Amino acid sequence: MHVLFPTGRQSEAALRSALAGVDAFTFDIVPTGEIASFLSPGTLTRLVDAGVYDCVVVSGMCTASFDSVEQHSGVPVRKGTRHAADMRLCIPLILEGKLSKTIPADDLLADVRRKLAASRLAASEDTATPEFTIRGVKFGGSSRIKVIHEIMDAHRHPSLRDAVFSAISCGADVVDLGFGFDATFDDVVRCFSAVADLDLPLSVDTIDPELIRAALFRCDLIFSLTKETIPLLADAVKECGTAAVLIPRNATLEETVAAAKNAGLLKILADPLLQPPLSGLASSLAGYLPEFGCPKVLGCVNVIEMVDADSPGICALLASAAAECAAAAVLVSEHSDKTHGATAEMRRATEMMVLSEGRPYPKDVGVDLLILKEKRCRREPPLVYEKISDVPAASDDLSQYDPCGNFRIGIEDGMIVAVRNGRAVRGTNWYDVFSAILAEEGVSLLDHAGYLGKELYKAELAIRFGRSFEQDGEF
Repeated sequence: MHVLFPTGRQSEAALRSALAGVDAFTFDIVPTGEIASFLSPGTLTRLVDAGVYDCVVVSGMCTASFDSVEQHSGVPVRKGTRHAADMRLCIPLILEGKLSKTIPADDLLADVRRKLAASRLAASEDTATPEFTIRGVKFGGSSRIKVIHEIMDAHRHPSLRDAVFSAISCGADVVDLGFGFDATFDDVVRCFSAVADLDLPLSVDTIDPELIRAALFRCDLIFSLTKETIPLLADAVKECGTAAVLIPRNATLEETVAAAKNAGLLKILADPLLQPPLSGLASSLAGYLPEFGCPKVLGCVNVIEMVDADSPGICALLASAAAECAAAAVLVSEHSDKTHGATAEMRRATEMMVLSEGRPYPKDVGVDLLILKEKRCRREPPLVYEKISDVPAASDDLSQYDPCGNFRIGIEDGMIVAVRNGRAVRGTNWYDVFSAILAEEGVSLLDHAGYLGKELYKAELAIRFGRSFEQDGEF
């Protein structure tokens, strides 16, 4: 196979470096101008006619259609990666003939990796042998680490059922209803009754024996039993077939596990209790290394909540610790604004652990938790100009208001909403909303159009990154 790589002079060196040593096929690298993405069909036709090629791989940045080149020469023209330095990633797709005419290769590769990762995850869980199951969800053994989402103070939640649905949609395997010291027996019954019809694992989070009894008609898991409460509840728990998390309180965890087994409890998990950062985190992690004769659960709530750092990285580290400690489940919560999204992040992190089997690190597995930082920085060619001037600071005062009216921009239900004169338009990306405004002649001044573009794009970024939005405020 002989391949043509047309490129620009600015990216030629990067492309030659990327393809150095490739011997799976022969190739020509031909610069066609200053910028690779400016390649025209006419120029490419002349290049193809000048040689004998089985395939042409153009920059993924090219926007022109090369259908006419294919029709003229019979040689397929396909898109490579957007950046020349990444072109080596295309080699498998070139050999398999799977590059696209319209989609940059890096997008194809990402999609292929995502699909492969999803297939591997499903196959791994389907064939896993668990220690036990809770409503069909596997725990322990060779199964994936399960994510338990805690809804704190469930008895005071204004929309408990919606919160349960939200947790499941974010990847929770179990939803844990937490009850504070002010909760009553009737509160627990009311809360579990509100979601009793849902076919998903539910947990009760309290150490109060009476509140645990109140939940036994529907709960599938108890957070938590102690050596003192096991004798009080063992018979009722066995009758319901409910699983239980055991914690050390006035007894060691080994003694508590032994008491549970002596009482005939079969579905049990041990929780050595993870402490917050600077309050015993490292030493408490060491407590997860011993085997207790049952699966372990890593309670991550205090770690994620008690440090002012973005939760995705913390979730990745805690999931790694859970995997190294052979934990069967992790407990997370989204009690504060800063931990919003932690359930989905932890689910992704636990999936990374599954996909990392046989690898030394959870890296390059097809899924990741990179949200703000990039795995690979983009390599744009340098800008070319002959003269540059610094712009003066713009005035904050508007000399003229748009006669078409002003807009109030906000976010509702994951959509951008722009309101003017009592009428609103909405969409999921800034350009669609802006185009709708233009279509109804909603803007007449260039500075107003620029302002709208800025604010609408800020709103889109807020949705994409799960942040709040304030018109005229900093992102």
